Amino acid sequence: MWGPGRVVAALVWALAVPGIVNGEVRTTGLFAPTGLVGQTSPTQAPEALQVPDKAQALPPPPATGFNAFVKTTGADFVAFPRRTSTWVILGVGAASALIARPADDTANAHVVGSPAVGRFFAPGKWIGSVWVQAGASIGLYLGGRYLVPHVDGQPRTNKVSHLGYDLLRAQIVSQVFVHSIKRSVRRDRPTGECCAFPSGHAATAFAAASVLERHLGYRAAWPTLLVATYVGVSRLHDNRHFLSDIVFGSAVGMASGWTVVGRHGRSEYTLMPMPVRGGMAIALTRIAGDSRN
Repeated sequence: MWGPGRVVAALVWALAVPGIVNGEVRTTGLFAPTGLVGQTSPTQAPEALQVPDKAQALPPPPATGFNAFVKTTGADFVAFPRRTSTWVILGVGAASALIARPADDTANAHVVGSPAVGRFFAPGKWIGSVWVQAGASIGLYLGGRYLVPHVDGQPRTNKVSHLGYDLLRAQIVSQVFVHSIKRSVRRDRPTGECCAFPSGHAATAFAAASVLERHLGYRAAWPTLLVATYVGVSRLHDNRHFLSDIVFGSAVGMASGWTVVGRHGRSEYTLMPMPVRGGMAIALTRIAGDSRN
């Protein structure tokens, strides 16, 4: 029987398994520089699998004012289709959604439980709401610019405003693409109303998780990954989406988040949706960064 606990367990398992093939740790080609694609390193080298506890310092943008925000967000839309990572993530997400489609008619019924389960999933629709996510992003952005002390004559750019800046851009990019697809596909929700595919809540949650992973580092981002998964499962429980809506929505969110932060140049990990028996999981793949992709 597939249930909420199994989704979380699948997520934990997928995140915990390192990318080892035939006893070797492989460098993936998704973001890797050309010279590194296909290279392997022995598993005996523990530093190859070491995960830093803290995020490396990200280069702050030269400006985070309104004019810079409009210009940078426009550049995000231009960069989105040009990045190799976009098409790989969306391709895996689309394939996973097709694999999950046969379960669309039954998955929702399996996550409906007692009233206590309903109360547990109730906050999901608010946590993944674009208004809540955008409000939190704007709060961080404005708080960093106007509440965090700064040196007179210096730009109001700091870690807090930078994080809010990236989160808000990721939400805008993800929601524009989500709603464009929704209006084109016009797939009915389980309740019979339009439009289900893809899930905007899943896209919002995973866009935020992708940005936070890059800013905070892998270990500090664990809670955001779990929360994003929780939001996705809550939409099944609320009977607002099918499983395939959630899977592809998460891919749109990840691709959007990586478009925004992928040019920061830090090499760590990327999130990839993958189907598992009876549901989905989010696999964490180690990468070598290349800002051109």
